[in-house]
Amino acid sequence: MSLIKKAILGACLIGAPALGWTADSNFPNREIRYIVPWNAGGSNDIAARALQQILSESGINMVVENAPGATGAIGLTKVANAPADGYVLGMGTSSTLAQIAQKMTPLRNEQFTHIARVSIDPLMLLVPKDGPADVDAFLAHMKANPGKVSIGTPGTNNLNHIFAEMTARAAGVGYVNVPYPGGSRVIADLSGKQIEAAVLKPSESRGQIDAGYVKPLAVFDTQRLKVLPDVPTFKEAGHDAFPYGPLVQMAYVVAPAGIPEPVRQRLIEAFRKAIQSPKFLAFADQNGFVVDDLTGDALEKEIQAVQGALNEVGSKVFKQSSKPQ
Repeated sequence: MSLIKKAILGACLIGAPALGWTADSNFPNREIRYIVPWNAGGSNDIAARALQQILSESGINMVVENAPGATGAIGLTKVANAPADGYVLGMGTSSTLAQIAQKMTPLRNEQFTHIARVSIDPLMLLVPKDGPADVDAFLAHMKANPGKVSIGTPGTNNLNHIFAEMTARAAGVGYVNVPYPGGSRVIADLSGKQIEAAVLKPSESRGQIDAGYVKPLAVFDTQRLKVLPDVPTFKEAGHDAFPYGPLVQMAYVVAPAGIPEPVRQRLIEAFRKAIQSPKFLAFADQNGFVVDDLTGDALEKEIQAVQGALNEVGSKVFKQSSKPQ
């Protein structure tokens, strides 16, 4: 090798660590892939695209990519297996935590760096516009048709599925669980009366509620929703939606485990600013979900707590659950 070539090679090797550090300090200097593990049009997709627009105003180019399947596990597996450089992120949800609790996916929380919580989403029981008038009428309908009433959920063995099970248990009968790859498909089939009921978020169903295609019967929460103040909680309707303890449906930003600390801090800073922006807070109010300021280590502790609750509740609910027919 010539002296010139040796000199060039030596310069490249010496400069490599410095270039790596510079890339981190200037992060992001190219577009970020944000994987939403659900179909387009669902609540998580809608929230991701709202954040995409807000982040773009800060000079961060984020491209939303839908990768539905296996109750979120397919998309999040892509995130877990991506390079740990911060340029591939994903939307984690309680649904995937429920899958982990049921050992239905090889994914583990340790495979991710937790960035920021995007939303806390209450869930509702909905029926078509000419369905039963209230929860008691729906439970009476289930009792009169044991094992035949269909309830649609985005995914299976998740919080939506748990609350569908709780509804059937309140009626004391079996039912037909109909899982879908995302909320947009559930609400479309509910509007078209292909299923008799659904467990969904307000953000997935508000448009169809306002248009009069579907109606909410009750909220699986401890208080009424500001966006739908006339809809009672299950407790108000005389039924316990949390017989095994409280549950929270949430969505949050994740990156692969092991990203550099400067990149982690930059992502936390950018998403915190976007989530706490007046534009996103107004978006949250319009779509009926709650926003808080939970990021980094605090979010990590919250996810561990939710995982523990789902490990306990999920095993009790699905141990004797009705199987899809």
